[in-house]
Amino acid sequence: MPVEHYENFPVASLLLPARLREPVEAIYAFARSADDVADEGDAPAIARLARLHDYQLALEACARGQPVCDAGLAPLFARLGHAIASHALPLQPLRDLLDAFMQDVGKTRYASFDELRDYCRRSADPVGRLMLHLYGAATAENLRRSDAICTSLQLINFWQDVGVDWNKRRIYLPQDDMARFGVDEARLDALVRGETAIDDDWRALLAFEVQRARAMMRSGAPLARALPGRIGWELRLVVLGGLRILERIEGVGYDVFRHRPTLGRRDWLRLGWRALTFGRTA
Repeated sequence: MPVEHYENFPVASLLLPARLREPVEAIYAFARSADDVADEGDAPAIARLARLHDYQLALEACARGQPVCDAGLAPLFARLGHAIASHALPLQPLRDLLDAFMQDVGKTRYASFDELRDYCRRSADPVGRLMLHLYGAATAENLRRSDAICTSLQLINFWQDVGVDWNKRRIYLPQDDMARFGVDEARLDALVRGETAIDDDWRALLAFEVQRARAMMRSGAPLARALPGRIGWELRLVVLGGLRILERIEGVGYDVFRHRPTLGRRDWLRLGWRALTFGRTA
């Protein structure tokens, strides 16, 4: 996940062991840069896809231990390649990230939660998987729990930013869920523009999505208790930060259009206290 676009991830913080800060920052720099190609600026879709293809070629060059010839990408991939080689990182999570970014260029609707979950599998889960490889803790159970946490964080970010995404002509709410709760695109547009008030249909839809994200986060939360030392504390704050955003969404009556939920200083003080009693509260 691109670091600056996912506020729920404390990245390369003081809680990270010093030896891991450089590879973590290299991974996030790669992901942030590629995501910006997919999502920022005014370049046409074909140009974005072409540039992301350059990223794919550069990654495969890294995998073969070859230099990257693209002058604009060479420093980024030299840093990433060093992290890959030094820590024996798998390439598939990085490939998955690029695949998800390419999908984001053209795909703006998701028919079902299964379809959205597959996107999150490639856009969110790879980060947690790479972190576990860095930590030397990539067991099957840890990977499963990490996937649950990362997908939940991605969903939480979507539910924070329904209006922001709509203004980019994207909807991450599953289309079948919208139909089930009677919220069509015209209603969503009116909600974003403030032309209609938050109603029971919208509250029911977003409450359903919030509960799904919360259940997923809680299913992965034991990972934060299983990982030792500072790594475990870092993950506790990630999990608790995501859960706190969900509380804030509920606290504004699901009106994420005029009250985008974020975390402030008081929230982080609260989260620090909750982290101390994590085993009993998450």
